[in-house]
Amino acid sequence: MQKQIKFIIIFLVAVNLNCKSQNPVFTDEFKENIHARVDNDIITGIVIGVVTPEGTSYYSYGVKSYETKEPVNENTIFEIGSNSKAFTGLLLANEVVKGELNVNDPVQKFLPEGYTSPTRNGEEIKLIHLTTHTSSLPRVPKYVNRNNPNGQYADLTNEQVYKSIDNYELKHDIGAHWEYSNLGAGLLGLIIAEKNNTDYEKLVVNEICTPLDMNDTRIMCTEDMEKRAATGHSMGLEVDKFYLPAIAGAGALRSTAVDMIKFLKANLGLEKTDLDNAIQLSHKNTGFGNDRLSMGLGWIIMDVEGEEIIWHDGGTHGQMSFMGINKSRNMGVVVLTNSTGFPDDIGFHLLNPKYELANPKPSIVTQLNTVITKEGLESAKKILIDIKTNQPDKYSFNSEELARAGYYYLYKDKIEEAHFIFKINVEANPEDWNANDCYGEVLLKKGNKEEAIEYYKRSVELNPDNTAGIDILKKLRVEIESSEY
Repeated sequence: MQKQIKFIIIFLVAVNLNCKSQNPVFTDEFKENIHARVDNDIITGIVIGVVTPEGTSYYSYGVKSYETKEPVNENTIFEIGSNSKAFTGLLLANEVVKGELNVNDPVQKFLPEGYTSPTRNGEEIKLIHLTTHTSSLPRVPKYVNRNNPNGQYADLTNEQVYKSIDNYELKHDIGAHWEYSNLGAGLLGLIIAEKNNTDYEKLVVNEICTPLDMNDTRIMCTEDMEKRAATGHSMGLEVDKFYLPAIAGAGALRSTAVDMIKFLKANLGLEKTDLDNAIQLSHKNTGFGNDRLSMGLGWIIMDVEGEEIIWHDGGTHGQMSFMGINKSRNMGVVVLTNSTGFPDDIGFHLLNPKYELANPKPSIVTQLNTVITKEGLESAKKILIDIKTNQPDKYSFNSEELARAGYYYLYKDKIEEAHFIFKINVEANPEDWNANDCYGEVLLKKGNKEEAIEYYKRSVELNPDNTAGIDILKKLRVEIESSEY
């Protein structure tokens, strides 16, 4: 029966290799790589769009859902996650161009009465720091609900966002340290929306989507969009829709490949719009970043095999995406998927063929989670032993995927399942600081304090910036020898 279902799915997706896929970048070798990812359950469905001055091409493979078996296409609605940050950066740039805001305006200027933006060494957080991830604010707000099936941010309110930064003790000097912050980007979107007496979605629609004729880019789906929406998948299972209303500017938007190509065409200047000056400002290197990348306003700027790529990616708890432009080749690329696992290598390869495509293996997480769900933990343990003995190289033991899986069980209070997954992670990735940190956390949950301390110490040793691990060690009254901490 499973083989029959798989055959039907492959037949459907094969029919969906639409006539718009004749762009020479979609070589036979490239298509084989994409097919392998879908056929090996690494990706559920994928839609790729490429735009150049010669025109636009799309390539689709896979399905919206294993249940419906309906193939994806360029009009399928996907959650674009943190790609929303480029829209937030453009909103800021547009406000600057209109003379309404300055990137160096202090955040304190826009906070409601009674809230104090944190400072450090006499420096204030400015709008530029929010869009470049140099504010030193934490990655997530304080008041997240990790047990909410709609996502940890779904219940977050505007007030809780402001409370999360109110007199927050910064760990680094402002502007001196690049550390990804959904809180910072979301706060920026909230500030700009409230300044304009509206909400984030309406502001994006009015300022960006309407001028660019992007009618399928929204936070809340219309009835028609809902019918075309892909279902997210994680660990081999379907997941609920993703919401983050209060910090929408960090990752709340949904869109299609068609709409995202319109956005990229505007960013390449292939179509002139009233946003042109703001777009160019958003691409400008701000001077902030780290040794690997620089930041525009919401965009990441990076050298990829000798060519500058302006890009972003995005992930929710069941969908991943990429978008980018290469001005030297006058090309834009969008990649949308409805499963976990970033498709960045696909985007970078299309933007610069010198960047090699990955040949990803099936995830051990998908295999084990399916067994745990259907047969229980003990069966999964037996399967793992068999895999290690007979198929040691077949599966990917990716640390981020294993960490997500472990927390999936931990937040459901399934401690033994979480311990099983986190232990696999730290054994497979012993030099990964987060794998050690996660294992320390679950050991502490199980009451194994001394063993937990050893893994937390190892995590901090591997990553001295692991402030959460340092705080836990301090609470456990563990002396930290290095003065760096």
